[in-house]
Amino acid sequence: MYYFIVNPSANRGHGEKVWRKLEHRLERLKIGYEVWMTQAPGDALVFASRLQGKSQEPCVIVAVGGDGTFNEILNGLSFEGEVTLGYIPAGAGNDFARGLKLPRSSVRCLKKILNSHCYKRIDYGVLSYENGAPVHRRFAVSSGMGLDAAVCQNLLERRDRKRRNPRISGRLFYLLPALRQLLWAKPVRGYLLLDGVKKIEFNHIYLISAYIHPYEGGGFRFAPKADGSDGLLEMCVVHNSSKSGLWPVLVDALLGKTGRRRGVRFYSCREATVHVEQPMPVHADGENCYSQTDIHLRCIEKTIRMIV
Repeated sequence: MYYFIVNPSANRGHGEKVWRKLEHRLERLKIGYEVWMTQAPGDALVFASRLQGKSQEPCVIVAVGGDGTFNEILNGLSFEGEVTLGYIPAGAGNDFARGLKLPRSSVRCLKKILNSHCYKRIDYGVLSYENGAPVHRRFAVSSGMGLDAAVCQNLLERRDRKRRNPRISGRLFYLLPALRQLLWAKPVRGYLLLDGVKKIEFNHIYLISAYIHPYEGGGFRFAPKADGSDGLLEMCVVHNSSKSGLWPVLVDALLGKTGRRRGVRFYSCREATVHVEQPMPVHADGENCYSQTDIHLRCIEKTIRMIV
């Protein structure tokens, strides 16, 4: 049985349009399925938990929405039984689909899901922080603190205000908010502790993020060496005493360049602890985790059974 968890509001209603096309295809092929439509943030998490609990046999849960929709499903699963996941991107960023090299066409994604006998075990990450009590949140693409999280929080605030802006996808959707946040950003002092052993201190931190896959922000390639099934986090630290030095970093990520540049450092590890002297915004797959001074990140190896 195929269970579709659909976010019809993804990318200003694009999710609903994608689902109508998929629904017509499923009916024509006479495929057995159930659809669960989200109405509010958190619904996909609840649906995934219920589906895994009610299914006595191996099932396929397919996310139709953006990276946030897949993140909720990931956080709703227990991974105690056998569950296979599929993903049909319908969001603004779709970085998870980009990292997995999934087809851009929703119909081609559906065809791959219905006809595939090949699965891949991929990693996910866990972000931990204190918010009155310990909080643990899974992420499929990236998590971190600083500039990228500030952009995500700004976009979520705009979504909650339900502005009637034109539907925009990909890097352009994130670029203008990123430029605005860059003008306001202030660096902080802090350190990064890798695998509990290697401590690196920085004086002017703008961003520290952990990546399971190479892309975020609709196609910005901040972690070119990230591999979704190697059991490692790819850490990216953006730091510079001059804010003008950040512009080339942003351009390189926009163009997908992989060369070394002053003010950017990359590290590979299984887990990392981050401390900064002033609170910075934190995100997990673009979802708001508020402002923190201390976070812990770790990689859970090859747990997601994914149709790719």
